[in-house]
Amino acid sequence: MQLSHARRNSLITGIATLVVASAATAALAIPESGTAVAEAPVAAVAATTGGISADAQAAAQAQAEADAKAQADAQAAAQAEADTAAAAAAQAQAQADAQAQADAQAQADAQAAAKAQADAKAKSDAAASRSQERSALNSKPAYSGSPREIAAQIVPAGQLQCFNNIVSRESSWNVTATNASSGAYGLVQALPGSKMASAGSDWRTNPVTQIKWGLDYMNSRYGSPCGAWAFWQSHHWY
Repeated sequence: MQLSHARRNSLITGIATLVVASAATAALAIPESGTAVAEAPVAAVAATTGGISADAQAAAQAQAEADAKAQADAQAAAQAEADTAAAAAAQAQAQADAQAQADAQAQADAQAAAKAQADAKAKSDAAASRSQERSALNSKPAYSGSPREIAAQIVPAGQLQCFNNIVSRESSWNVTATNASSGAYGLVQALPGSKMASAGSDWRTNPVTQIKWGLDYMNSRYGSPCGAWAFWQSHHWY
């Protein structure tokens, strides 16, 4: 067991005192003629005491240095551990931030892809609807009756009144009606009338061809005959 510096010095001092006391007692017991003989033990005790004190001080110094080194090592180890923990925490935070950013980007990309897909589908559906409508217009079922009655067989019921309002004002349902100033022709007053050739080569005289072309024109430009009629009421042309 190692002694503390103070306790070690106290012990050494006690031993030295005991030795000196013993030497003094022995000196008193020896006659004066033996004075030279008595002085020798005292010197030896002093030398011994000095040696013990120097060794103790060296040991205490070495112990103090060892304690200081151990404390410094412990502090260095604690600092290294704290630095390692801080670096690990910073790395974990950076990874979490990177993951959050990647997740946000992935979500944004998914939303953009979904929107693009929805837009593409809407365009495809609209194109398919127009194609189907044109196909129906270009088919040639058997229509009969007056031009107005034929229109009722071709134009959707919900749009028929708007279609009728326009044609009544443009041509009074006259298949060969011609505008003397502009040259517009037919039931829907196509300008020029030859535009209606896209619906059939008999555009000059066939009400079916003219009605189909007029319906397709109103749908393409105004969305529907009622859309065309709303424009007509503001401008008196369409």
